[in-house]
Amino acid sequence: MPTTTTIPPFHLAFPVHDIAQARRFYGDLLGCPEGRSAPDWVDFNFYGHQIVAHLAPDEVGHRSTSAVDGHNVPVRHFGAVLPMEQWQALADKLAAAGTQFVIEPHIRFKGEVGEQATMFFLDPSGNAVEFKAFANLDALFAK
Repeated sequence: MPTTTTIPPFHLAFPVHDIAQARRFYGDLLGCPEGRSAPDWVDFNFYGHQIVAHLAPDEVGHRSTSAVDGHNVPVRHFGAVLPMEQWQALADKLAAAGTQFVIEPHIRFKGEVGEQATMFFLDPSGNAVEFKAFANLDALFAK
């Protein structure tokens, strides 16, 4: 009998400076369906995971970077690993929408274990978001 692995959804809460802008960015631009909400927070279905934008203007933005494959990667970031075709479609959609990338869509670690497509950009509150894809998902945790 074949076995299937079910990955439990993660939950991430993060600060934003404006709930309406968070709705436009995560809901309209990224296409994440909205869940429950209140005046100072809103849930989104982020590729099957629950992310919650909390109104906390004093805590927004990224502050530190780390050198990774020749780029300054925002240390505090989150995102999703997508199939390559979906990643490319999102990269094209974001570029067409005029998204200013922190790190342009590209292939990282070319020819190495863990070769991946990646892109970084900021939400309206300065939170760093990364989307990546692997030609072979088995390489996700490869050393």
